[in-house]
Amino acid sequence: MNKKIALTFPAFLNETISKFPNRPAYSFVGDTPITYKEVGDLSQSVIALLEKLNIKPGDKVGLLSANMPNWGVTFFSITSMGAVVVPMLPDFSKNEINNVVEHSEMKTIFVSNSLKNKIVESEDRLVNIINIEDFTVKNSDINLKDNPKPTNRHKVNETDMASIIYTSGTTGKSKGVMLSHKNICFTAVKSRIIQPVNDKDRFLSVLPLSHTYENTLGLILPLLGGSCVYYLKKPPTPSVLLPALKAVRPTIMLTVPLIIEKIYRGKVLPAFTDKFVTRVLYKVPMFRRKFNALAGKKLLRTFGGELNFFGIGGAKLNKEVEKFLQEAKFPYAIGYGLTETSPLLAGVSPFKGKHQSTGPKLDGIHLKIHEPGKYTGEGEIWAKGDNVMMGYFKEPDLTKQVLTDDGWFKTGDLGLFDEDNYLYIRGRSKNVIIGASGENIFPEDIESVINNFKHVTESLVIQQKGKLVALVHFNREEIEQKYKHLKDGFSQVVDEKCEELKNELRTYVNEKVNKFSKIQYVELVKDEFEKTATKKIKRFVYN
Repeated sequence: MNKKIALTFPAFLNETISKFPNRPAYSFVGDTPITYKEVGDLSQSVIALLEKLNIKPGDKVGLLSANMPNWGVTFFSITSMGAVVVPMLPDFSKNEINNVVEHSEMKTIFVSNSLKNKIVESEDRLVNIINIEDFTVKNSDINLKDNPKPTNRHKVNETDMASIIYTSGTTGKSKGVMLSHKNICFTAVKSRIIQPVNDKDRFLSVLPLSHTYENTLGLILPLLGGSCVYYLKKPPTPSVLLPALKAVRPTIMLTVPLIIEKIYRGKVLPAFTDKFVTRVLYKVPMFRRKFNALAGKKLLRTFGGELNFFGIGGAKLNKEVEKFLQEAKFPYAIGYGLTETSPLLAGVSPFKGKHQSTGPKLDGIHLKIHEPGKYTGEGEIWAKGDNVMMGYFKEPDLTKQVLTDDGWFKTGDLGLFDEDNYLYIRGRSKNVIIGASGENIFPEDIESVINNFKHVTESLVIQQKGKLVALVHFNREEIEQKYKHLKDGFSQVVDEKCEELKNELRTYVNEKVNKFSKIQYVELVKDEFEKTATKKIKRFVYN
């Protein structure tokens, strides 16, 4: 977009429709995509429907749905008439959804068939319940065909609130983050500097659109280039994802570390470590690099063969996994941000990154390290710019705690810059454990070591009575596979093996961390940890 376009969703949508009316916009994998002109026409009909239901600018309208073409249509319809969209994560509990419905003051909600059971307890507060698959209204004769065009001309300003996104954070209470049209549109425009997109690009969407990461970079960014976005009809398990990758051959994907870490530990690493010879050779750097380069080519073919941008954000990527991706010459790119910053603050293009860095700041925003340590240069990351939120909805005191009078947002993350202004994240300030002698212990660093140990799926390091304790979830299926030939006492043998692994793990970790970060106890966790939408463990549940 060369000419000056207002930083609003209707302006962006209209510009794309004028440039790429017949280009494919959204589709389920295997279906025929709807075009951008069809998106625009359908969006106008939905606006007319909302007018008939007496929705006014500023009204809050809920959106609870799995990813689908009509998700984007609904999002643009609500925001283009000046109303405020309240997207909710599909994995929110009934109680969380009820709280959001009440707190946001919404009276209308778009909901998919599969999630209708989650709003049963909220129905008394809702005036209109609209099925997102076909836009029928519950207990009403009003439908799209009656109102093909809006009756009003809606004017939307850049500074108008566009959405309230309720975070399902790692630290507990869900907050409603108010984002303006400018907040999100600015971020999408600046992200295009990191990764240009055009009408030949194909996105495969695997993260929830109700999360800011996928919302800004997986919905608005492709809109800027007239790209097509494909959605899965089912959760992205290997049996669903592999055929989809083959069918779509995506050029761009956005993921979280957990996805690529699972692929590395489940598919890549076993190929090198199952046999004695390759296991020995893989420990030699020269051979490891050659093995990883071969694995990288195979991995690219698995992803369809045309991938040129594999965005990873939402949490810190494991060191060993990143080293593999670098040596595999896989087109991964790291980004850093928060819901409150719409979300991107720093990022870097494929093959231009540095190990364990999120890259330099986004163009047009300011980042600084507040009160950096004299010797380490570490401190809290503060951000300022057009992508910083308007505040927390109905929470002025909470807003004041994180937004300074002169516009700086306190991220709560600790980090530092190197000589090239590449940002490195050390961890959340709230997660830092203070050692016996006052030293800062970053649990994320210890967890990164633990997660590289055999059979470990995930871990969490906490402090109990002054001791460092590792909560660890082993992949029990892997362990059982090794002992499946035993018929007598099979379960007991697996239990005993897990106990042995606990002791091995403690020794393994304590040989690799500094003296302040050594763990005293390892506790097994039977089930997977509870997680946020970006697959970060909800620490507050376990502390």
